[in-house]
Amino acid sequence: MVHLPDLIRDLALILMAGAITTLVFRKIKQPLVLGYIIAGFLVGPHFHLLPTVADNENVGILAEIGVIFLLFSLGLEFSFKKLMRVGGAASITAFVEIAFITVAGYFTGKWMGWSTMDSLFLGGMLASSSTTIIIRAFDELGIKTKQYARIVFGVLVVEDIVVILLMVLLSTIAVSKQFAGSEILFTILKLLFFLALWFIMGIFLLPTLLKKAKTLIDEETLLILAIGLCLGMVVLATQVGFSAELGAFIMGSIIAETTSAEKVEHVIKPVKDLFGAVFFVSVGMMIDPQAIVQYGWPVACVTLLTLFGKMISTTGGALLSGQPLKQSVQVGMSMAQIGEFAFIVATLGLSLGVISDFLFPVAVGASAITTFTTPYLIKFSEPFYYFLERKLPATWVKRINNYSSSTQDIQAEHEWKVVLKSYLTIIAINGIILLGLGALSINFLIPFLNNEIENTATRNIIALVVSLALSAPFLWALMAKQPGNMAYKEMWLDKKYSRGPLLLLEIIRVVIGVSLIAFWVFWLFETKLAIIIAVPIIVVIFFILTKRIQAFHQRIERRFLRNLNARETAAFNTLSANVHRKTADLQSQLSPWDAHIIDLEVPLDADYIGRRLLELEWREKYGINIVYIKRGERLIQPPDRNAILLPFDQVGVIATDEQFLNFKPVFESERKGGIAVANVDDIALQKIVVDEHNRLKGLTIRNSGLRERTEGLVIGIERDNNRILNPDSTTVFEWGDNVWIVGKKKKIQELMQTNKP
Repeated sequence: MVHLPDLIRDLALILMAGAITTLVFRKIKQPLVLGYIIAGFLVGPHFHLLPTVADNENVGILAEIGVIFLLFSLGLEFSFKKLMRVGGAASITAFVEIAFITVAGYFTGKWMGWSTMDSLFLGGMLASSSTTIIIRAFDELGIKTKQYARIVFGVLVVEDIVVILLMVLLSTIAVSKQFAGSEILFTILKLLFFLALWFIMGIFLLPTLLKKAKTLIDEETLLILAIGLCLGMVVLATQVGFSAELGAFIMGSIIAETTSAEKVEHVIKPVKDLFGAVFFVSVGMMIDPQAIVQYGWPVACVTLLTLFGKMISTTGGALLSGQPLKQSVQVGMSMAQIGEFAFIVATLGLSLGVISDFLFPVAVGASAITTFTTPYLIKFSEPFYYFLERKLPATWVKRINNYSSSTQDIQAEHEWKVVLKSYLTIIAINGIILLGLGALSINFLIPFLNNEIENTATRNIIALVVSLALSAPFLWALMAKQPGNMAYKEMWLDKKYSRGPLLLLEIIRVVIGVSLIAFWVFWLFETKLAIIIAVPIIVVIFFILTKRIQAFHQRIERRFLRNLNARETAAFNTLSANVHRKTADLQSQLSPWDAHIIDLEVPLDADYIGRRLLELEWREKYGINIVYIKRGERLIQPPDRNAILLPFDQVGVIATDEQFLNFKPVFESERKGGIAVANVDDIALQKIVVDEHNRLKGLTIRNSGLRERTEGLVIGIERDNNRILNPDSTTVFEWGDNVWIVGKKKKIQELMQTNKP
């Protein structure tokens, strides 16, 4: 009889159990993750009616590989640029929620008598919500188009990256047993430094490699290359002192910025699904029903903390970020569950041997309960808001909403803010690269020269020349590169007020660069004479060769930016992507109006097809505004009152949640000419003030001619601290009205210039 290794038997058992439970869970419309966990329990050592996994050690190794590929796939979906586009509201909400629930989890653990490490890992386990569960609930309830859903998705993005950082901190604390604030701060700074360095170098090198090898790469080769890069970064991360999960996530996020991201995501998905299933099944194998019964009180405590702690902290964070009370309550009640990351964090603690075995059943029990409560919390969030509004003092509700209006007031960025942000970006990027090159010289170049050259002075001179030659482009950028935005150019021309502070900034940059050179010379030679002689010589040579150094840096920068924007550039070649990009820009400015842009597609058999917008009277009946119609590769922006809708037109609608709720049945239930193509980058949301110069007082919107003069739409009026969204065309302008118009940027600016005294 042929001997069959236990690992093959175990895999057959795990995958068959996982397949059957996932079929059942799809049928009852529950998360597949929960099905895998139950499958693990059925084939685990605590359930004896079915065959049991024999080789737990090898299954554990496969589970570790599963975690790596889960994090790699998360990185592919993430991208750091996506984080930058999340926005302040979601970021503030996420940080408030994570800080509160992590600290609350720690103190809850200590209150229940747990060890410090168990309590710390409990806080980390509670830090993230479940993207899978929330998206499924939103789909089933049909609320993905609501405005608060956008905040929820942004919070989930921020949570992903913060929990990754928490995992690194927890693993560092677990290994070093150091809880001092200085140690944790050093770990955070070290982590941020390596994150930035890996990202910059990865974006510079990896897309170029994939581009040059494009003709040689098929799906098989791409799969092998992607897995190799993932595991290579895992090894590098562990060598530096971080977790394997962080390395996998970083490599995924780097590939996410390349034009091959979708292909890699496609080819890696079966591998991720296979090993991910093994991981979640292995989680289920650790469930001990007796332990769940034994620790029923901790399960209840953690469940209540998750439900109420996350609801309260997320609602508070949303309020602090400037969201209205209703939207904040809806966001808070959507986030009250434990995410899949809880199992990954718990697995990390067990693999390091620093947490107790009972944490797993506690996490699984709380996760199962909050999974089932999530859809009901989301569904009843709006009725709960109305109940809360009736119970709270009217002055409280008014103050909260006034705070929301004031914190989200629409305004352009101050020029100094733009310029300072540019300076900080230049200093941060080039400073990180210079520190990385310094670390490379200390750890590799200098030891190599010490082994090869006996004369101390000679090897130090060679080390100085080589390291400065490699650093020259980035030293030049640190000291002399100017911000490339228009705000800097306008401020530089303002000799009276801005030239002086800008010159001071330039001097500070030069001093920083010269100080770095002096520090490196002193590191190598350790004599004052060397600094006195070498530093001036190096600075003189540096400025003599400045044009060549500048040209070389510009080539490096162009390549980096080309690689960084390659995916977006490819996507933005289509009109659809441009529309979505501009829609996102306008969306951030609409928040104070409690409105957002919703993308809809005209059904094939809608009975309003071919009728003019003037006849439909949607604006008058439902208070909504149509800001664009995309028809194939034509963009009608904005459509005039004579525009018509055709099947499969993509329509952008500005509305509040309530307005869209009333309008949606009209647009969808009826399922059973254009204007010259516009450049989407010319579209802007700008404000004009009704005064004696523009002579709008007393005129209606229709009679004012604003639509024709700006090729735009009046989407809002601010009057006496009140906002009128999508005003009727018969609305009469009054003195001091702030009129917000979506239209051609150039046309609006011409109107404003014409009306200046």
